[in-house]
Amino acid sequence: MAKYLILIHGDERQWAAMSQQEMQKRDEAHSAFCAAAGPAVLDGQQLEPAAVATTLRTDPHGRLAITDGPFLETKEAVGGYYLIEATDLDEVIGLASRLYEVSAGHSGVEIRPVVDHG
Repeated sequence: MAKYLILIHGDERQWAAMSQQEMQKRDEAHSAFCAAAGPAVLDGQQLEPAAVATTLRTDPHGRLAITDGPFLETKEAVGGYYLIEATDLDEVIGLASRLYEVSAGHSGVEIRPVVDHG
């Protein structure tokens, strides 16, 4: 079994403007995903908006630079994630395709294998 990170990204302004009906559809899709994945879901969380992020980098002199918000200006931000364990990428694709953000038009889902250093 391998671990995969499912990153949910999209336009935060679109998420904030969702109607009650859209939010209900999104929540139902996430519940269906979790039910289908069962114990394969190792973790998953919704994230606060990118505006409240803190970015750490060092300057050319090695001093820590702390920046409020995301480092890069981008239309899309990571809004949440799931960490799952699956036999292969096809299984993950089958599960992740249930997520609302796959078909919302202003968002998407990225699947990345987790490197096993063991």
